[in-house]
Amino acid sequence: MTPLDGGSGLDILIVEDDVEAAAAMVTGLSESGHNCVTTADGAAGLDAARQGRFDVMIIDRMMPRMDGATLVETLRREGDATPVLFLSALGEIDDRVEGLKVGADDYLVKPYALAELAARVEALARRRETGSVQTLLRVGGLEMDLIAREVRREGQEIDLQPREFQLLEYLMRNGGQSVTRTMLLEHVWGYHFDPQTNVIDVHVSRLRSKLDKGFNRPMLQTVRGAGYRLDA
Repeated sequence: MTPLDGGSGLDILIVEDDVEAAAAMVTGLSESGHNCVTTADGAAGLDAARQGRFDVMIIDRMMPRMDGATLVETLRREGDATPVLFLSALGEIDDRVEGLKVGADDYLVKPYALAELAARVEALARRRETGSVQTLLRVGGLEMDLIAREVRREGQEIDLQPREFQLLEYLMRNGGQSVTRTMLLEHVWGYHFDPQTNVIDVHVSRLRSKLDKGFNRPMLQTVRGAGYRLDA
């Protein structure tokens, strides 16, 4: 087990038998201020998970001594509810479904971008911190009432179509953080692949025009090379 001292960010357990891949993850996540502990097989990963308190675990699907699915299933059976991000070269829907069924919270197929890995890890941590179900979301002067299905910016009501509402809800739940196109496709449209359409661009453009109309400062930002971010 290899610990790495970092800043005051998240405590992350990485269970990955590919030494180079693990090192790349440690480098990328440490640069984002997170603290990483790595293990090279499933059995060692289980021991580490039992010994320490982690905010998120990143677990490879196929490993020696104990595979990722068995590892997660064991932890869930023992009552460990730590968010888990599965990594795998197995991109078929059945493989993803199996991973989620045993208790994983998210699934990222190799090869992946380190920026997206960090974004997904941070999103899982925020979801855990939220705890109870929220019915009112706020980002700066923007408010969303999930019960009444109403959105207001500085008290001014904004009329949104259902898909625009879903898109904004996801952006607000990750307010101030970059979310990738892949994350939007999966969480808003339910796609686990890129259909190679401009559906996201069209909806983001419409949502941006409605959010920022009549205001001097735009809230919905495009992050070049990363995705989008809703800024307070």
